[in-house]
Amino acid sequence: MQKSLDQLTPGETGTVARVGGGGMIKRRLFDMGITPGTEITLKKTAPLGDPIEVEIRGYALSVRKSEAEAVVMNVEGGASL
Repeated sequence: MQKSLDQLTPGETGTVARVGGGGMIKRRLFDMGITPGTEITLKKTAPLGDPIEVEIRGYALSVRKSEAEAVVMNVEGGASL
C-alpha cells in the first residue's frame, strides 16, 4: 500500500517510493536524506500534529507535515493511493 509520510501512524515503518513537491521542497528533503528506497519509521507527532518526528538512517528528524505530504511511502497491507 502507498501513502504519504504524513499519513503514517506512530510506530509504522515504510520505504520511500518517490519524493514529489516543488524544486526547493524536493531538494530540501533529499538533503535531509529522504531519498527513494530509504526506510523511515514515524516516531511521534507534536501535540497539535505538526511537525512529525521520524527515524531515518539511524537518526531522529523533525519534518513539517506540509513537506511530509510530498513523500510517497510503500507500507505493508491495505489499498494503494
